[in-house]
Amino acid sequence: MHSPNFTEENIAKLAVLFPGCVTESTDESGKLTKAIDFDQLRQELSTHIVEGPQERYHLNWPGKREALLTANAPIAKTLRPCREESVDFDSTENLFIEGDNLDALKLLQETYLGKVKMIYIDPPYNTGNDFIYADNFSESTKEYLLNSGQKDEIGNRLVANTDSNGRFHSDWLSMMYSRLKLARNLLRDDGVIFISIDDGEQANLKRMCDEIFGEENFVANAVWQKAYVANMTARHISNTHDHILIFTRNFLELKLGRFPRTEEQIAKFKNPDGDSRGPWKAENLSAGKFYAAGQFEIITPKGRSIYPPPGRYWRCNEEVYQNWESEGRIWFGKNGDGRPMLKKYLSEIQDGLTPDTWWGHNDFGSNKAASTKLKELFVKKPYFDTPKPTTLLKKIIHLSGDNCGIFLDFFAGSSTTAHAVMQFNAEDNGTRKFIMVQLPEDCDEKSQAFKDGYKNIADISKERIRRAGKKIKSESPITTQELDVGFRVLKVDSSNMADIYYPPDSLEQKQLSLLTDNIKDDRSSEDLLFQVLLDWGVDLTLPISKETIEDREVFFVDNNALAACFVKNGQITEDFCKVLAQRQPLRVVFRDSGFKNDSVKINVEQIFKLMSPHTEVKCI
Repeated sequence: MHSPNFTEENIAKLAVLFPGCVTESTDESGKLTKAIDFDQLRQELSTHIVEGPQERYHLNWPGKREALLTANAPIAKTLRPCREESVDFDSTENLFIEGDNLDALKLLQETYLGKVKMIYIDPPYNTGNDFIYADNFSESTKEYLLNSGQKDEIGNRLVANTDSNGRFHSDWLSMMYSRLKLARNLLRDDGVIFISIDDGEQANLKRMCDEIFGEENFVANAVWQKAYVANMTARHISNTHDHILIFTRNFLELKLGRFPRTEEQIAKFKNPDGDSRGPWKAENLSAGKFYAAGQFEIITPKGRSIYPPPGRYWRCNEEVYQNWESEGRIWFGKNGDGRPMLKKYLSEIQDGLTPDTWWGHNDFGSNKAASTKLKELFVKKPYFDTPKPTTLLKKIIHLSGDNCGIFLDFFAGSSTTAHAVMQFNAEDNGTRKFIMVQLPEDCDEKSQAFKDGYKNIADISKERIRRAGKKIKSESPITTQELDVGFRVLKVDSSNMADIYYPPDSLEQKQLSLLTDNIKDDRSSEDLLFQVLLDWGVDLTLPISKETIEDREVFFVDNNALAACFVKNGQITEDFCKVLAQRQPLRVVFRDSGFKNDSVKINVEQIFKLMSPHTEVKCI
């Protein structure tokens, strides 16, 4: 009989936007209650590091605020297409992004916001030997913007995170925090993320994900048996497992798939009494959870009286039991005097098994099995020490519940995720699309990969996808004719726009000729096209065609969704624009320096308003 509690409603609204800002606090009576962490909220809405810690329940470490600032700071970068390293560039719907995954995740925010069905990542495990990303957290937002186009050691370079580092755990947490914050934005409401991790950072990662995704959106911590032979050189106990943390964007929207039953599991269903409903399996009629109505006497066909075992209860009330018995669903054993069991019919459970959190190597594969498969692709050269098996990734993909949608891995490594997506599509005629992100981390000059001509990890990753695609198609040439095994290679680079070195008041007349074009000299028309796609939030995998109209090169994206002409030196005239307007594209973009003169640039908008009023016109 109270009026609405607007404070609680407002906290709930903020929790949707910023889950990490909701914490536990005590009210005036000392009772625990949900509250807003205003320091965290201020940091979310600030372009600089804010101070003001207060006593509360949360995970904290040196550099956390800097990591949040890094996640929120904009960058002046773009994605440049690389046709020569791609496969089926014009038609594929898959992406391979080469570059720092922090930059890549930021560049994907506009286009793929809330569109990714599943994310799987296998980040560095912070063992003291792995290389991790060390972001420059000491910059202000202004400095970050200025430095983001540099290719020196100012930001986002790889360093070894040795266990002698005073910020051993903190640096790793900061690296993961900024990337997971951005990754959450990309997930659909029913999207799910799987993160492989070992015991070293599992506890910290779980706490961090509770903050980023919301504790209520935790799904499970699956334990994967990565090895099935003990390491005899282990100091105390041999480690044969990894954790896979599973979180979702919205727990209420999540619908996970079920694992198919194996032949061995199906064989357990029999029909000894010739039941017309087919094979069945006997299940325990009693349960351990207290149920007052589940305490009643059952009489067997032979007249024996049976009650639930001590401390257990029948899983139904007496009325439900009578219905089951009248339907022939109760089994008392072959002699009719055994403990009552409930028949579970195979026909009723064809949707598969409810997954549990133990993922044994027999069903999910192992590191050894993954190495063997990789050797088959690379002629007995695995290149990676502990790759993830495609069996594991296929199970995870199946668990995500969709045979379509976007599947992202921003620590691609050997691109097992891409391989598994293609393989699964071949098996169930799915239309899943993948986005792989991998830093071009240099291969050790002494490694076999370097000797075989692979300069960096990204090169091996791309080659694995090429070889896997060919192998999948060769194994099933009839059913995989339409299978998409291609990928567009896009590389993170500085912006296509020319750098500005002088403020307007310091320019001289003789320098104006330097500013006639605002595009860098080394950038192609296709580079500009992909920057436009990013700026407009257009799907980066839409089909692209190139035509010549009035002797000018014009790109068309998804037939008529976007037309782009980046000719320069005054080649864009009113007559050309009239011809292009007849195609009535939804959007059209020109290069600013391409217009014949200022009057043509002004008249272009009027031409499209008259001939194609729905077209959106843009200049870069």
